[in-house]
Amino acid sequence: MSNIIEELYYGNLEPQELTTEITPKLKKKLSVLAKKEEELTVMLPEKERELFVNYVNAHNEFSSISNSDSFISGFQLGARFTYDTFISEMKR
Repeated sequence: MSNIIEELYYGNLEPQELTTEITPKLKKKLSVLAKKEEELTVMLPEKERELFVNYVNAHNEFSSISNSDSFISGFQLGARFTYDTFISEMKR
């Protein structure tokens, strides 16, 4: 079951066309994050810069997997609520 949910999460399924807009609050936070990353990258000597870039990449990969797992868990929980709401009522 989680395979189809994961496909949905990664955008491989398009049940409807949606345009996703970044909220101004999130856009501001992303801008700060990018600026700080750039400042750190410029400040660091080459060896430390490479380590920092590797850390950022590893963190991004971890976050992607973690977000996917959270999405799947939330989707499954929602499906259980739906099942309990509609199916279990029919069994009574």
